[in-house]
Amino acid sequence: MAHRCSRTRSQWARQALDEGERVGERQAATPTTIDDYVAGFPDGPREVLEQVCEALRRAVPGGEEKIRYGMPAIMFADRYGIHFAGWKKHVGLYPVGELDADLEAEVAPHRTTKDTVRFLYAEPVPYDLIERLARRLAAKHAA
Repeated sequence: MAHRCSRTRSQWARQALDEGERVGERQAATPTTIDDYVAGFPDGPREVLEQVCEALRRAVPGGEEKIRYGMPAIMFADRYGIHFAGWKKHVGLYPVGELDADLEAEVAPHRTTKDTVRFLYAEPVPYDLIERLARRLAAKHAA
């Protein structure tokens, strides 16, 4: 016979709060701006994320900045944009689809899947490449 738990998820959550666990102590509030998102990282990754963000802002001047899918995004068309996210060991850019052969050759060492480009914090991050990449994607979707 299967064991059935008599407590609901909300009852477990209430008990955790009653025992002193606060949501903010375990997990920061969901950021609502790109700057809030970046500010939530430790110094090293935060500096890289700030520079990535600046490269994207230069590439897409006037692009709408928002948080989409829990990640910062710089929008360059109604539905299209470039997202970036900080992880434990790298920063990722999404989605980075098909590129011209010359740019793809530069991006290829950093590509991990069809639409993902990853830059490790432990290696020099090519901010100029990120800027050119974002410009090319913005131009592609503007056409």
